[in-house]
Amino acid sequence: MARTAKSPLERLQERIRTADRGWFFAAIADKVAERRQAQGFSQRQLAEIVGTTQSAIARLERGGRPPRIDTLLRIADALDCDLVVDLRPRRS
Repeated sequence: MARTAKSPLERLQERIRTADRGWFFAAIADKVAERRQAQGFSQRQLAEIVGTTQSAIARLERGGRPPRIDTLLRIADALDCDLVVDLRPRRS
């Protein structure tokens, strides 16, 4: 049976499914922890301001689970930061 070539969309979807995004979540975790500590907040204090639990902040800071964008927006606001999302073409 002959294989058909994958479309560009199918190739992109495959890359997204198989990409190692651990570094990305770790970078977010580091930034949140760094900024929280610089502001003098405990995890519990930040959680109360954001409307979540201390354990959720701890998981985020460990990179234990991908943060939701709405949670990141609330965290950024609580830490007096702008959340910047930038989609750039990859360099070939």
